[in-house]
Amino acid sequence: MSDLKLPKLPDRTPMKLTISITPDLNQALADYADAYRQTYGQSEAVVDLIPYMLRAFLESDRAFAKTRQSGRGPTA
Repeated sequence: MSDLKLPKLPDRTPMKLTISITPDLNQALADYADAYRQTYGQSEAVVDLIPYMLRAFLESDRAFAKTRQSGRGPTA
């Protein structure tokens, strides 16, 4: 087998998650989608933005990253 620089790709099977949100959060997400459109000149549906918003949030949470890296479960 050759020694490729690109590792085997991870599982990319999309997972469906259904949640209920409050009306004020729904409005905030709609406002964010509008701000995104104004900033980038391209409309994106809220449902398409949410996965990237969640990823950005998780990547910015240093305590979570530290806990996850150490292999420990969430602290109470």
